[in-house]
Amino acid sequence: MAGDKNLHIVMFPWLAFGHMIPYLELSKLIAQKGHRVSFVSTPKNIDRLPTQLPPHLSPFLSFVKIPLPQLHNLPPDAEATSDLPYDKVQFLKEAFDALKQPLSDFLRTSDADWIVYDFVPYWIGQEVGPNLRIKTAFFSIFILQSLAFVGPMLGDRRMKLEDFTVPPDWIPFPTTVAFRHFEIKKLFDFVAGNTTGVSDIDRFKMSAHYSDLVVVRAFPEYEPEWIQLLEDIHDKTVIPVGQLPTSEHDSKEDNRSWQSIKEWLDKQAKGSVVYVAFGSEAKPSQHELTEIALGLEKSRFPFFWVLRTRLGLSDPDPNELPEGFEERTKGQGVVCTTWAPQLKILGHESVGGFLTHSGWSSVVEAIQSERALVLLSFLADQGIIARVLEEKKMGYCVPRSQLDGSFTRDSVAESLKLVMVEEEGKIYRERIREMKDLFVNKERDEKLMDGFLSYLKKHRNVDDEDH
Repeated sequence: MAGDKNLHIVMFPWLAFGHMIPYLELSKLIAQKGHRVSFVSTPKNIDRLPTQLPPHLSPFLSFVKIPLPQLHNLPPDAEATSDLPYDKVQFLKEAFDALKQPLSDFLRTSDADWIVYDFVPYWIGQEVGPNLRIKTAFFSIFILQSLAFVGPMLGDRRMKLEDFTVPPDWIPFPTTVAFRHFEIKKLFDFVAGNTTGVSDIDRFKMSAHYSDLVVVRAFPEYEPEWIQLLEDIHDKTVIPVGQLPTSEHDSKEDNRSWQSIKEWLDKQAKGSVVYVAFGSEAKPSQHELTEIALGLEKSRFPFFWVLRTRLGLSDPDPNELPEGFEERTKGQGVVCTTWAPQLKILGHESVGGFLTHSGWSSVVEAIQSERALVLLSFLADQGIIARVLEEKKMGYCVPRSQLDGSFTRDSVAESLKLVMVEEEGKIYRERIREMKDLFVNKERDEKLMDGFLSYLKKHRNVDDEDH
């Protein structure tokens, strides 16, 4: 019977490393169960991913390179959001939409049972999957609250910026989940300049609405009411697959950079170091960067700061550290302007806290290593994540202006002291430790994966002769 055969699943993530890495983790878990996975992305992105697989997975997981169309507004060699300033990501989405035909050509000869896709290519569930008679699953790497806040395909009457600063009326229970004024203003400004003609919020709505299944990065015992709410909003099955914590991977480059970092970390006292990183897409303004730097200096904590001074070669405004900062903090901290092995750094015993942009993959990695969180959000749904973490006492937000998002060096230094050492911040340190076993539970995640794959096998497309 066709339903007993192993699956062939095609994975198609958005061109951001915060998306591609969880998709790769899910791909590996599927491959471990003996199902075939085709991970589709652009050549440069696949070359930058940790694609060296253990021998037992290699026969089941293959990487399919589809060249990205070169549009006149897109800089050459820009294939991921990390290669571009935030205002140019719209052109990357335009090029990504142009992958519809080459992806369809691949799928037509792929014998795929399911295609698992991200929020940007809404056209997979709407058009490509149905046309090719391939089942479609929308896999969201965003947290449940962000998806619920986006809301249903129909009936969303929010129009003004202020409408997004309060919880929507379809959330039936008390919550603080909403954007701050400065967070949604930044998103509104970005949407206004969107050349694709389809906003991110509409891509989310259509991706969920047209899919055969919604898959979420969650587990039922943590937030069951949010999973149920998503099923009610979209009127379809929602399947959690766990948090997909990042797995360690080693390469010669990783090991070389890690050795020198480890030597510095080994010299610091246990739990004393602040790790600072804002992900691959967030770039603070020059003023924000200055306040962060001077706040770190003022805190007197040792720090390891992974700093991106520009987003891709086309970024016209690279940031600069305050004059004399590196000289004054030479014995206090390290500023790293190249890639750094975040999981290894967070796992080192000298690290006590993490000043982060609230990106969910980074949050999960911090929980894996039991590192206290100080939150400074910059874009996308990071503000929503910050609300959720603050609501659950899992992180502390740097105080800032509700109107324009500004903050000071003093608020940075005081937030770090509160979370790292002060009695008042003990709850944040303890809460993260309590959450580790809940977030990283292999036995539970194994059952979730079995349930997910069982659903895919049961509801796969079946050839006519097998009906």
